[in-house]
Amino acid sequence: MKTNSTTKPIWKRNLFVLSIAVFIAGIAFSEVMPFLPLYIGTLGNFSHQELNFWSGFIYSGTFFVSAIISPWWGKLADKKGRKLMILHASFGMAFVIGAMSLVTNVWQLFFLRMLQGVFAGFVSNANTLIATETPKHHAGQALGTMSSSVTAGTLLGPMLGGFLASVFSYRVTFFITGGLLLISFLLSLFFVHEDDFKPVTEKKLDKASGVIKSLRSPRLIFGLLLTTLIIQAANNSINPIVSLYVKQLMHNQGSVTFISGIIAALPGIATFLVASRLGLLGDKIGTHKIIIAGFLGATVLFLLTAFVQNAWQLGILRFSVGFTDACLFPQVQTLLSKNSPAEVTGRIFSWNQSAMYTGNIIGPLLGSTVSGFSSYSMVFIVTAGLVVINLLLFRINVIKNLK
Repeated sequence: MKTNSTTKPIWKRNLFVLSIAVFIAGIAFSEVMPFLPLYIGTLGNFSHQELNFWSGFIYSGTFFVSAIISPWWGKLADKKGRKLMILHASFGMAFVIGAMSLVTNVWQLFFLRMLQGVFAGFVSNANTLIATETPKHHAGQALGTMSSSVTAGTLLGPMLGGFLASVFSYRVTFFITGGLLLISFLLSLFFVHEDDFKPVTEKKLDKASGVIKSLRSPRLIFGLLLTTLIIQAANNSINPIVSLYVKQLMHNQGSVTFISGIIAALPGIATFLVASRLGLLGDKIGTHKIIIAGFLGATVLFLLTAFVQNAWQLGILRFSVGFTDACLFPQVQTLLSKNSPAEVTGRIFSWNQSAMYTGNIIGPLLGSTVSGFSSYSMVFIVTAGLVVINLLLFRINVIKNLK
C-alpha cells in the first residue's frame, strides 16, 4: 500500500478528504428537500392532489435519468478512474442545482432535475474509490465512516436549508447549494489521489455478462441490488410528503418550513452517531446480522409513525428511524465490497446506484399516490409492508448465498 511523506496510507488520506467532501455534498443534497414541495407550490396554483403529484414527479426526475445512465458511468470509472467520475458529478451538479434558482414554472424545474440525474453519483463514486483502495478487513468501518459523513451533512442540510429559506428565499438557497457542491469539486480535484488505479482492459468485462461471470455468487450480488432498491423505495416514499404531513399535524400554524427541516434532519442525527460503529461491529459479527436488525426495527417504527398525533411524536420516531437506516444501506454497500472482485467494483457499485435511483423513483411516486388517494398515515403503513417484503427477499437471496 503506497503512503505519503508522513507514512499515512493513501487510502486513509483519501478517506479523510472524501469524508469531508461528502459531508459538504450531504448538506447540499438535503437542504432543498424540506421545502421542495413548498417551492413547487410557488410555481403555480395547484390543488392538494396536483401538488402531491408534482412533488413526487419532480423529486423522481433526477433518479429516473440516473438509474439509466449510472451503469455507463460505472463502466467508464473502471476504465478511466473513479476520481474522474467524482469530478464530473460534483461540477455538473453545482451548475445545474444553482440554475434551479432561476426557474419560472414546474416544467423548467423538472427539466433541471432530469439534467441533474446526468451528473449524479458523487457520493456513490466516492464510496467506490474508497471501497477499491481500502483493505477488505477495514471495508465496513471505512464505508461506515463515509456514511456517517454524508448523513452528518444530511443532518445539517435540512436545518440549514429551512433557515436559509426562511431568512432569504427558496431561490437563494438553490444558489448556495450550487456553491457548496463547487467546494466538494475543488477538494476532490486537489486533494484526492488515485495512484493505485488499474484500468480494466479485459474485453470480456466490457459487457455485463462478463462482469456477472467474474462474480463468485451472482445471486448474492443481485439479491443485494434488490435489497437496495426496496430500501430506497421505502425511505423515499416518505420524503415528498414530510413537510406536507408536518403542515397537517401543525394545522398550518407556526413555522412549518423550519419544523419540517428539523424533522427531516433527525434521522441523520441517529445515523451519524452509529453508522461507523455498526460498520465496525458488522466486520466482527457479520454484516448481514446488522441488516436484519435494521429491517425489524424499521418495520415497527414505520407502523408507529402512521398513528402520530403531533409533530414532536413524528420527530421522535423519525429520529429512531435513523438508527435503522444506519443498519441498512451502508451495510449493503459493505457486503457488495466484500463480495465483488476489485476490477469490477466500480461496475457493481454503479449497478447498486441504479438500483438505488430506481427505488428513489418508485418511492416518491408510491408515497404521493397513496397520500393523494388515501392519507399520509397510510403511506407509513404501506412502507412498513415494503420493509417486511425486503426482509423476506434478503433471507432468500442473500443469507443463503453468503460464505
